[in-house]
Amino acid sequence: MENDRPTNSNFRKTPYLGNRRSQSDGVNHMLTPTGLGKLPPQAIDLEEAVLGALMIEKDALSAVIDILKPESFYKEANQRIYNAIVTLFGNAEPVDMLTVTQQLRKSGEIEVVGGGGYVTELTTRVTSAANIEYHARVIAEASIKRALITVANEIQRDAYEDTTDVFNLLDRIEQSMFKISESNIRKNYADMGTIMRQALDELEQKKNMKDGLTGVPSGFSALDRLTSGWQRSELIILAARPGMGKTAFVVSALRNASVDFGQAVAIFSLEMSSVQLVNRLISAEAEIDSEKIKKGNLAPHEWAQLHHKIQRLTEAPIFIDDTPALSILEMRAKCRRLKAQHDIQLVVIDYLQLMSGDTSGKMGGNREQEIASISRAMKNLAKELNVPVIALSQLSRAVETRGGDKKPQLSDLRESGSIEQDADMVIFLYRPEYYGITADEAGNSVSGIGEVIIAKNRSGSLDTVQLRFIGKYTKFGDLDSYFMPQTPPPFSSPSAGFDAKTSGAQSFENQGGMVKSKANTLNTPNTNFTNFGHIDPNQQETPF
Repeated sequence: MENDRPTNSNFRKTPYLGNRRSQSDGVNHMLTPTGLGKLPPQAIDLEEAVLGALMIEKDALSAVIDILKPESFYKEANQRIYNAIVTLFGNAEPVDMLTVTQQLRKSGEIEVVGGGGYVTELTTRVTSAANIEYHARVIAEASIKRALITVANEIQRDAYEDTTDVFNLLDRIEQSMFKISESNIRKNYADMGTIMRQALDELEQKKNMKDGLTGVPSGFSALDRLTSGWQRSELIILAARPGMGKTAFVVSALRNASVDFGQAVAIFSLEMSSVQLVNRLISAEAEIDSEKIKKGNLAPHEWAQLHHKIQRLTEAPIFIDDTPALSILEMRAKCRRLKAQHDIQLVVIDYLQLMSGDTSGKMGGNREQEIASISRAMKNLAKELNVPVIALSQLSRAVETRGGDKKPQLSDLRESGSIEQDADMVIFLYRPEYYGITADEAGNSVSGIGEVIIAKNRSGSLDTVQLRFIGKYTKFGDLDSYFMPQTPPPFSSPSAGFDAKTSGAQSFENQGGMVKSKANTLNTPNTNFTNFGHIDPNQQETPF
């Protein structure tokens, strides 16, 4: 019985070949069970028509090569023939009946596919390559359905087993569905007119944005003036040696984006638990010594201060995942879900070297290659979700053995040079005080100073921004925010601290900060800043 599918006037009348046995192995490729007493979705006649068209028109392959893969074909012989065609195309050799037959002989597959007669027969199926793209999509859709059936059968089988861990099964289901989706999504090229209109629309939107922020705000005035915020689709690598305050910096930045600017953010914390991370946020928000919070040794007035000041933090759209040894595949699946459900605008990974690569075992290679694969996947994720992705990274010990001020360099990125290549922006965090340096070259005190060194920036300039670091609260703030603070009202006042009913978005022009070197002229006084930025330069502790 004929399958219901689109007809093509270019097809020559031929009997349906779906149940025909292979001439070589005698296997009936149609008898793969589906568990429902039905044959798997397939389009054998379209497969043969497409292969025939590819061998009679030299330019036909360019229309389907991004749609079809060898495994898209249901019949094994057709998979091998298509693979031979793609191999010839990749070697810049002509594709026709004779060259395909020769390629199959060279690979030892000519008899497996049914001999040269079957290859010749395929070219008689059609008279042209008209509608080949449409036919290829029908074949691809049938392939996706078969993949879904396979996954469904595996789910059903494992779900019946008493020993199955249901949560592991859910993870595997999500990974399997993601793989099917990822392998079948292709973005077509666009003409210059379409791209130009899109670029002009984005330019118009940027022109109307307040304070010149075209990306997600970091909340650090000087840094945002230099970068215009964390830019969408960009991979930002934040690297430093242990003890510099990487986590403190990024937690401060995501808190600012979420609490002050209402942006939904996600952080994948592979090093610290979610409770430890929240304790840091509480310490910074309530301005209570992190050691006291860690030990629970709070005085009555500090408990009252804590509850009073964390209301806005409690309501902030911050999502934390502390799964240890998270794989890149799992993280991408979770990010997709967060984007769909909560429209996250920023993703943070703490930190890159604690992630694991492809869990399928196909990647192989050493750790450097694995890190390279992870960094590429992060860049792809940033593009796919159209959000900035900030990945923390360790630096090599070469920094410690180097003389001088021990400022990090791009060559210090640990385990893979591809991290630098994949990143749109590379930022180093450096605190001279950590190395016992008390003053800069001009004799100015560097006590409590944290330098944000922009060492690579595809879309902007390179420079260094100075921030204020306060280890007691494990947070960073604008450098001059403490020197001209507002006088806070008494704690007993109803308006003290954070008001959950008041918008957290602060005017960019009203926040302080300092950019080292060229941007020093950009200083603006702090006239309207939340308590989070009021940094006491005399309170310095070693960061966690």
